Amino acid sequence: MAPVIKTVQLANEVDLQYVEHGDSTGVAVILLHGVTDSWHSYELVLPHLPKSIRAFALSQRGHGDSERPLTGYHPHDFAADVAAFMEALNIERAVIVGHSMGSYVAQCFAMNHPERTSGLVLVGSFKTLKGDQGIQEFWETGIAPLQDPIAPEFAREFQKSTLALPVPPEFLDTVVQESLKVPARVWHAAFKGLMESDLSGDLDKIKAPTLIVWGDKDAYFLRDQQDALAAGISGSKLVIYFGVGHGVHWEAPKRFADDLLSFIESFAKPEYGALR
Repeated sequence: MAPVIKTVQLANEVDLQYVEHGDSTGVAVILLHGVTDSWHSYELVLPHLPKSIRAFALSQRGHGDSERPLTGYHPHDFAADVAAFMEALNIERAVIVGHSMGSYVAQCFAMNHPERTSGLVLVGSFKTLKGDQGIQEFWETGIAPLQDPIAPEFAREFQKSTLALPVPPEFLDTVVQESLKVPARVWHAAFKGLMESDLSGDLDKIKAPTLIVWGDKDAYFLRDQQDALAAGISGSKLVIYFGVGHGVHWEAPKRFADDLLSFIESFAKPEYGALR
């Protein structure tokens, strides 16, 4: 069954599009995509989640068919939107799952709202991009020169660069089209926000159970970033997908869904009972 697409206006008057999957009494899980993606980033994962998981896949501001305000593309802005989304839908606590940029937003949210974070899942994540020469070069040669309209060839190569394994062609077409919806100014602002932010000194503020998921063929964020996260977040667990790239949940959606469910079961069973 196709997901039902919904829109909510936040207290800050930004309209966000999202899809909801699962039973209204299930464990709340908020899914945050990477830069220039949308809720479609989790399209391959949602069918593998049981109804006991109440999943919300968001299109963050500036992305997909959500509103594109002129400003507000720093990780703290995205994290504030997550808090406002939870307020708008009366979600008291949630497991926050983030991929790439979304993982950094998830870190920020968990630091600022520990009482609302029941668990944290960081996929293809990083400790900081400050001083990362590879990212700086990508910014200078690939992102900074972008102008509207974004070239379809660039968007396709960008999305393909995140993969080590093939994904369904129609899914790749979808995520490329979603990237093309994002104006150049949002590509610029979102990337700059990530490059200028450094939360590494505050990792000890994350108190929620944390799962770090990484593919060893990730071309963007290497093993040292994952080890740094694991060392900085007390009690966190690192799971490595061998032969998988940056798009872990695209390349291995069923395994990712199973690992996500097992992780949630490790701390949510007393409150929710059996989840499958």
